[in-house]
Amino acid sequence: MFQLDLNSEEKDTLVSILESCLSDLRMEIADTDSQDYRDVLKQRKGILLKTLGALGYSPG
Repeated sequence: MFQLDLNSEEKDTLVSILESCLSDLRMEIADTDSQDYRDVLKQRKGILLKTLGALGYSPG
């Protein structure tokens, strides 16, 4: 397991960046015709969600 120590400002910034990436990824998944590529994107989405969860954030 990897541990990262962040202060409040760093955590908020990281959460903001991950949220932005997640939003972009959702749009890309919706616009992708290739099922194989869509599966890769969905896997990335899962990783982002897991990371956000580890930061104590649960997207709505």
